[in-house]
Amino acid sequence: MRTSAELVELEPTGAIILWEEVPVSLEQRRFDHLPERKKALRARYAYGIIFLITNLCAWFVRDYGQRVLPELHYLKSCGHGGSDCFHTQGVLRVSLGCFIFFFLMFLTTCKTRKLYKARNAWHSGWWGSKLFVWLVSMMIPLFCPSDYIHIYGEFARVGAGIFLVLQLISVIQFIRWWNKYWMPEEQKKQSCSLGLFMSTLFYIGSLCGIVVMYSSYAMKSSCSLNIFFIIWTGVLLIVMMSVSLHSKVNRGLLSSGIMASYIVFLCWSAIRSEPANEECNPQKQENANGDWTTILGFLIAICAIVMATFSTGVDSQSFQFRHCEVQHEDDIPYKYGFFHLVFSLGGMYFAMLFISWNLNNSAKKWSIDVGWASTWVKIVNEWFAASIYLWTLFSPVLRQSKVMDHEEPIQEIDSSDLA
Repeated sequence: MRTSAELVELEPTGAIILWEEVPVSLEQRRFDHLPERKKALRARYAYGIIFLITNLCAWFVRDYGQRVLPELHYLKSCGHGGSDCFHTQGVLRVSLGCFIFFFLMFLTTCKTRKLYKARNAWHSGWWGSKLFVWLVSMMIPLFCPSDYIHIYGEFARVGAGIFLVLQLISVIQFIRWWNKYWMPEEQKKQSCSLGLFMSTLFYIGSLCGIVVMYSSYAMKSSCSLNIFFIIWTGVLLIVMMSVSLHSKVNRGLLSSGIMASYIVFLCWSAIRSEPANEECNPQKQENANGDWTTILGFLIAICAIVMATFSTGVDSQSFQFRHCEVQHEDDIPYKYGFFHLVFSLGGMYFAMLFISWNLNNSAKKWSIDVGWASTWVKIVNEWFAASIYLWTLFSPVLRQSKVMDHEEPIQEIDSSDLA
């Protein structure tokens, strides 16, 4: 019985070679990838918890840091009375610490491809060491001069904008996946009624949202800006529905209905972010300490930030340029580098929400993402979302027309040769 080596005949000439030693049983030496894969998937939630704790730290430093952390008054980098380590500056310092930690994780895991690599063990384990790195990362910004923190704030605006674009692409990809899931091509006749029912629900919800916004925020003639926002949202809704039903596009109503609901939500969120002293925004909260509805809304907003960052970070497939890559069982379940990069940008994003995209003014207690800067950021995000979605509808048609234009001259040349 041959176990360690085997003779193999090559050609009819009778030449034979001796193979190198081959393991008797490949199963015995196969790396058990399942525990490592599960460990990597669980690590995502641990990083999400770290990100949530960092968000809560930023809120605590902004609203209560000056009263609860008097030790920071003695740091030279915190300025007179420690004012440069609280409020807006304090949020930016916490954000910088979060960015440092996750960017270091990005640098140390970006080239990870296989589950048996040491970088995978670093991503999925070594939590004691990473907790120490996180604490050091959070401490470093406390010793940075306020001028450097202000410069970081300017960069954080750009990073937050990039995060919004990545989040938007992830949302659109999710809408396309949802459309394919409910209306697959091979079962289009059977699922047509279900898809039509769901798209009708989304469009009814969108129209109801526009009506409610108009009755709540645009009843006065002086609220011309709100009227413009709401009417333009309705125009975008009609345009997306018309393009989706065009004969050359023929994408149906489900995806456009979901997208319509999303841009109506963005419009509502933008109007809600208008300053409270504006007469066109009925959401007046004069209580400086915040009542239970304000506190609950604030906590929900923080959870929404964490969930948006988490969902975008794990959705690396939407940002792959080559979708035909074969997935092996020893490949990592998601792109670690992209995951940590999104979280580092998310650290910039939550800072902008806590300070309402304004580096000079401090936000009120229990407030988040309120101000004209926040309003315009959301409105531009809404218009950009509609533009990207319309481009996803137009681009296949444009590519197909270019291919047809390129094939027609070739066919004419072939026909002339045959003649």
